Amino acid sequence: MKKYFKIVINVNTSDESEILIARLSEISFYAFVEENNLLNAYVNEEDFEEEKLRNILSPETIYSKYVIEEENWNQQWESQLEPVIVNNFAAIRPSFHNPIENVKHDLVITPKMSFGTGHHATTFLMIELMEKLDFKDRNVVDFGTGTGVLSILAEKCGASEIIAVDYDEWSINNVKENVEVNHCHKIIIKQQNDLNEINPVNIILANINLNVLKNQSFEISTKLNKDGLLLASGFLSKDENEMLKSFEENKLVKVQTKERGDWMAILFKKN
Repeated sequence: MKKYFKIVINVNTSDESEILIARLSEISFYAFVEENNLLNAYVNEEDFEEEKLRNILSPETIYSKYVIEEENWNQQWESQLEPVIVNNFAAIRPSFHNPIENVKHDLVITPKMSFGTGHHATTFLMIELMEKLDFKDRNVVDFGTGTGVLSILAEKCGASEIIAVDYDEWSINNVKENVEVNHCHKIIIKQQNDLNEINPVNIILANINLNVLKNQSFEISTKLNKDGLLLASGFLSKDENEMLKSFEENKLVKVQTKERGDWMAILFKKN
C-alpha cells in the first residue's frame, strides 16, 4: 500500500501558514489542512526530502513527522471536508455530502490525495474568474488538473473539449473518478508534465505554482490561439511582478487580477 508523510508544523498566524503552503508546494507537498495553530502538510513518501523541508522552515519552527497509509490518509482528509461555495456560481462538495441548492453548478469532487477542492484560496480564485469567462464551444487545457475540478467546471460551462493534464498517477486516477461522478464526456485526460503534443486552444487554466508557471511560460503561450486566455494561479500576491514579467515576455498581457488572503490569480490575454 502506498505511503505518505504527514508533516505537522506549528504556525503563529494565518499569513505564516499561507506562505508555508506556497513554499511547500514547490517541493512536492500537495495537500494541506489548517487547524488552529497547526498546518498539516502531506507528501508522497518517495518525494519527501527532509533537508529541503528544513531549508524552508526557520530553525525555531517546531514540526512533527508521521508515516500514514493511503487508506488512513483518506479517512483523515474526508473527516475535515466541508462544501465550498463560490458565489452562486459553483459549489464543490464531497460525494458523501448532500447536494447544494441555489448554485448554478453543483460539483462532486472527492479529492483523496489530489490538490484542488476549492478549499485552497487559489482554486477559489480560479473559479471566481472562470465565472466571468465565456466557455461555450471553446477548447480548453487544464494544466496541473489535480482533482479535475476546473476541467469539470469548464465542461459544465459549455466548453467543447477539455484536456486535463497532470504528471501524478494518483491525480490521473482521481480525475477519472470525478469525471465519471459528474457525468462529463468532453474531458481528455493526459498524464504528462508539460504541454507537448497538445494543439493550441482558446483557454488555458493553470493553477500550479510560481516556478512551474515561469518555467513553462513560453510553452503555455505557444499553446494559446491569438486572443486566447490564460487563467493562472498558485502564487502569492508579492510575486505578481515576477509573473507579469515572465508572461509579458511571451506575448501575454494582464487583463484582470483577483486576490484572496496572500494569494493571487491573474487573467491574461494573448496578443
